[in-house]
Amino acid sequence: MQIIKKTILLLLFIASFIACKENKENHSEHKENEFYTCSMHPQIKEDKPGKCPICHMDLNKITRSDKVASNEISLSNEQIKLGNITTQSISETQNTVDQKFIGILTTNQEKVNTLSARSMGRIEKLYVKTTGEYVKINQPVYQLYSEDIAIAKQDYYTAYKQLLFPGEFGKNAQNMLNSAKQKLSFYGLSNSQIESLKSTNEVSPYTTFYSTFSGYVSEVMMPEGSYAMEGSGIIKLANLNTLWLEIQVNANYAGSIKIGQKSILSFTDFHDKTVTSTVAFINPAINPDTRLVLIRLEVPNNNLELKPGMQATAKIIKPKVKGIFVPTDAVIREEKASYIWVEKSHGVYENILVETGIETNGLIEIKSEIDTSKKVVITGAYGINSEYIFRNGVDPMEGMEM
Repeated sequence: MQIIKKTILLLLFIASFIACKENKENHSEHKENEFYTCSMHPQIKEDKPGKCPICHMDLNKITRSDKVASNEISLSNEQIKLGNITTQSISETQNTVDQKFIGILTTNQEKVNTLSARSMGRIEKLYVKTTGEYVKINQPVYQLYSEDIAIAKQDYYTAYKQLLFPGEFGKNAQNMLNSAKQKLSFYGLSNSQIESLKSTNEVSPYTTFYSTFSGYVSEVMMPEGSYAMEGSGIIKLANLNTLWLEIQVNANYAGSIKIGQKSILSFTDFHDKTVTSTVAFINPAINPDTRLVLIRLEVPNNNLELKPGMQATAKIIKPKVKGIFVPTDAVIREEKASYIWVEKSHGVYENILVETGIETNGLIEIKSEIDTSKKVVITGAYGINSEYIFRNGVDPMEGMEM
């Protein structure tokens, strides 16, 4: 009987010891999941209540909940208030997208004409030598020494003189005259220059060429005394009645811009002047380094007030664009990813990876699908992010990318 009593007491002692030990372990584990920190100075981290050594405010107890997922964080009401954390419902809205891009006005290359040598020869004289000089149509531009043109001139002069010969010889001379005239026209001589050969006493190897365009000299391609091959460019003339404005646009936004779309331009040099321009070209390729797309606008310049080299700002407007737009401060943007914080339940915030789109008027488009039953954090998102990193030691998007 005594043995039975002793055995029962021993079992009760062992059970009590085990229960006490488990209670201590649970209490210890509970303590490890708790710490005290300062809302103003989160670097302070204590294992018991007290005052902040920096600002002397009461420390707040923080409990790490095992039920909080790795991409979530739980905050107290005081932390929410101090962090100015506010949220708004997620819903699709209709916005007028208004974006501005800065570029430099350049010459419209489609309005640049090149005066070229029509025959091989030496440029004896340039009548126009200065870049920016205005050249009128039919104004003399250069004088060319050319033996080929001189021979064609001589053939024309000889055929003209032989027209007076009788019989078949005179008839053949007319064919020769027509052939020589056609050749001189090919070399770029005007009808008046060709006709003047009939009254000359001596054919000259020098020929003056006149501009067939009006415009400003954008480039003098060959100096006096140089030899030009047939087709060699001598002078470029630019018509400045229209200019180009080239801008670099984010690839996400470029896809919504169309050829012919209107844009309002403003200028640094003309504060009160605006011009309506048109999208004329969208580069089909994206710059792999900057992820930007070149877009070219055609700018009217009938009064020639605008000059190549001026800085201009293009405002491209798209009315009634539907999408999910949130304040730009709601999006945490890093090198390889963008994400937002949403309120999963009161005091519990979840990190979500998102794809962003266009930005306009302080808002940014969220192109990813989002649960509309939740609310997105619109102020204090960076504070939540900092608190998450402080507690866990890593960024919530560590190792993740779009």
